[in-house]
Amino acid sequence: MVMRQRSWCLAVVAALFASLLVMTQGTAQAEVTHPRQEWLRQSTAGLFLHWGMFTAPKHLNCAEWERDVTGGGWTPDYWIDEARKLGASYVVLATFHSRLGYARPWPSKVPGSCATERDLLGELVRSGKAKGVKVILYMTDDPQWHSEQGVQMLDSAAYSAYRGEQVDLTTREGFGKYSYDLFFEVMKNYDDLAGFWIDNDNEYWERNKLYEQIRQLRPTWLLSNNNEDTPIMDTVSNEQKTGMVPSYDYPAATFTPMPRLSEACYKLPTTGDWWYDGGNHAVDTRLNTGRYITNAGSSIKSLMAETPMVNGRMPAQQEAYNNFMASWVPPIRESIQGVEGAGYLYGGMQPGFWNDGAHGVITINPRSGKQYVHVVSRPRADFVRLRDNGYRVTGVRDLRTGERMRFAQSAGHLTIQGVTQWDEYDTVFAVETAGQQGFYTGVKASATSSAAGFPASNLTDGSYESFWDAGAAQPVSISLDLGRRKEAAFLAVNQRESSPTHARVSFGRPEDSSRIKDYQVTASVDGRNWWHVRSGALPSARGTQFIDIGSQSARFLKLTVLNTWGGPQAPVYFKELRIDEIRVGHSYPRGLRSNALEAEDAVRSGSARSEFCAACSGTRQVTGLGGVTFRDVSVGAAGTYRLQLDMTSAEASSVSVSVNDAAPISVAVPRDRADVPAPAFVAVPLNAGRNTVKVSGSRLGLDRISVGGLPPSTYTPKTTLTVEPHGVQWVGPGQQSVKITARLRLDADDQIDDVSLAPVLPAGWTLTGAPATRASMRLAGLLEGTWTATSPADVGSVSIPVTASFELLGTGRKVSGTVPVRTRPADRVFVREAEDSANQFGSTGLTGCGACSGAEKVRNIGGSAGAAVTFPNVTVPETRSYRLFIQFTVNGPRSYFVSVNGGAAVEVKLDGIGNNTPYVAEIPVALNAGANTIRFGNDTAGAPDLDQIAIG
Repeated sequence: MVMRQRSWCLAVVAALFASLLVMTQGTAQAEVTHPRQEWLRQSTAGLFLHWGMFTAPKHLNCAEWERDVTGGGWTPDYWIDEARKLGASYVVLATFHSRLGYARPWPSKVPGSCATERDLLGELVRSGKAKGVKVILYMTDDPQWHSEQGVQMLDSAAYSAYRGEQVDLTTREGFGKYSYDLFFEVMKNYDDLAGFWIDNDNEYWERNKLYEQIRQLRPTWLLSNNNEDTPIMDTVSNEQKTGMVPSYDYPAATFTPMPRLSEACYKLPTTGDWWYDGGNHAVDTRLNTGRYITNAGSSIKSLMAETPMVNGRMPAQQEAYNNFMASWVPPIRESIQGVEGAGYLYGGMQPGFWNDGAHGVITINPRSGKQYVHVVSRPRADFVRLRDNGYRVTGVRDLRTGERMRFAQSAGHLTIQGVTQWDEYDTVFAVETAGQQGFYTGVKASATSSAAGFPASNLTDGSYESFWDAGAAQPVSISLDLGRRKEAAFLAVNQRESSPTHARVSFGRPEDSSRIKDYQVTASVDGRNWWHVRSGALPSARGTQFIDIGSQSARFLKLTVLNTWGGPQAPVYFKELRIDEIRVGHSYPRGLRSNALEAEDAVRSGSARSEFCAACSGTRQVTGLGGVTFRDVSVGAAGTYRLQLDMTSAEASSVSVSVNDAAPISVAVPRDRADVPAPAFVAVPLNAGRNTVKVSGSRLGLDRISVGGLPPSTYTPKTTLTVEPHGVQWVGPGQQSVKITARLRLDADDQIDDVSLAPVLPAGWTLTGAPATRASMRLAGLLEGTWTATSPADVGSVSIPVTASFELLGTGRKVSGTVPVRTRPADRVFVREAEDSANQFGSTGLTGCGACSGAEKVRNIGGSAGAAVTFPNVTVPETRSYRLFIQFTVNGPRSYFVSVNGGAAVEVKLDGIGNNTPYVAEIPVALNAGANTIRFGNDTAGAPDLDQIAIG
């Protein structure tokens, strides 16, 4: 039987490989759409099951594990039924996993690791087929955990005998051969499997064209790759993203533009391993329902990981969550299955942050055009207001209750009014429209810079599979030609969703947003003489972004992108501006009037007058503000509220706000346009029932006011605080000085006031330099400062906080960074952390490491010339030979190649277990008096992670 199995594999491989050798590079391009993908496109979610020999209690004997699986009552129907409760269309089974003992849940004829006698995989596939749930098999490329439990889990001798050659399964090459054979065994025996979920690539697979052979042998099967966009794969899976704002907004951390299929792969339990570790870990319903909905709103499939026990049952809290989902999903099923994310290539209104703290996504049925507004975070008001993207709305109803909702539409916004029932996790409004209107067609685009193959003409071709690339130029200008002089009111910009929305680190890879930050818009009749239209900043957010430009009569519009959000710490994303489409809008859909507090409906005094304003709510504003009094500002309970004033102003100015005849409060209004309203906010006390609000000022216009609750005390607007130096600073004995720089950027579309930025020194230290301050900051605002901190004597061990404090609607908030300073050991003349901002990181990245010095290290060293860490200014007192102490972590044998001052690199072979325990190696180095440069790399293979270096 073994020989028949090998003969089948060898015959197939020989025939396929011969044909594949003549394939061109073009065959490796991604099949973005293909009929085999259709079932996954129609799905919402999958269930990811990590389950194997090391599921608690761990088994080190294959037969004993299988005995306990069967004896415990394992049944495939349970897993399939749990998947259906979650609204999942597929199950991914991860048993052949590097951290679970490399067990194969099928009776394999290929020796090398645990294989069951019972065909657990076959039973699961048959059960899934009977109940309409697909099954995909996880395959690992990684042999490094072969003896993690102190027992060798890979049998090289048995596999070598089977192959008739010596193969070491603990090496990537040997493991590649072994797992390669397993792919063919599975393809031969399981017709109804749906595909493979591959946890990163193996060089042996790629060299032997494994994926191309899978395509020919099993053309209907899907291939998914973890954390990498490999062209031949159908799906890109984005693993365990955290740190987003809101925390559930998983798509904000992904990098795969539609229509490429993508997954969000994440654990449902809040704590614990990907597999059952003996604990009944909690499941955060709010977090996970939010992930589920926001993923659907970006056409991302939620691959939810649960942790079955040895007998297959889920821990109690996971099972309870599944039962909750079984009743929560069905009432809104039409809004999350068979739909696409809206605000992107499939059309639809704008997702993201809305009014009064609301946040959510839109889904759209691409066949009927019906849209669904998912309010995941409810507003602190009884209405939801969002950009309509030119869709004329004809009806709105609450999908759960069936209630017909009141709505209004003007100035490019849809307002859903009088909402009294909010679902705790996702209030869904089904929105019917009469289609999209108000955009010009036939617009031609040109640009001052374009990357080869990505011309500016792609910006207006109507296709989201072609895009414009700025070719790393900044500033860069896009000119839009309307053909003749026409009225223009706004730009709608769909940027390429190929970067996350904020700076982050994923598996040691630095990431950042490539989206537009600061911009200018100018206009022209003849293409030679231009007038300024508007300057501002766009939020770093997904979906269509809008630039309202008032009423412009022009043939040409020019959008100049001054910079993007990403920083140089993430070179892959820095200045990498890409835009799918830009459209020019000439008018906004109008519908029923809202019950908003419109300025034109209030009592006017003095020179106040009503005038037309296309971009204003109700299409009118009040200018020449002698005074506008709102006599019926009603709230249900007395308290302090957020008052929003939507105002227009061609120059920086201010208005006075008086509530119930109390002393007026001054509100700053920044310079913008006289025909495009922008919000300003102030906290005001209101009585229960009716209140009077008077707004007065000059040289500006008032569109409307609205009242909502204050942000919760736990809310702090998203900022980026960059403090340098980064990493522990090791200094010599005696009095020392440290130069500190800090930069605060406001990333949220909020207004903060009384902003101050400065270090907070330990007792006895002195500071040179004053706090950096600004009266107020808005989106993309910057505040920077530089100081010198001087110690009184020996530093010892201190941490210097650098704190930005500010007010949000009258209440204090703060964010902080830290500069740790330590006196270096007496037997060291130099110490520096690998993560120190003085170093050069190439394509490597920083990652947390609790056991490491400074709790960080540098990973992803090696594999290419650019994946290296360089330490400049390694300063020593005299020219001679020194000892270089290298602190590192590694799992298995790896090497650095260490070069000093550009000299020949010396290989440093290292070994270790677990990659979480720091080790120290020592080598001799010849250094010059003064500054030296030391480089750590490995151009051809992965190197250990680097924690710290020291010279002694």
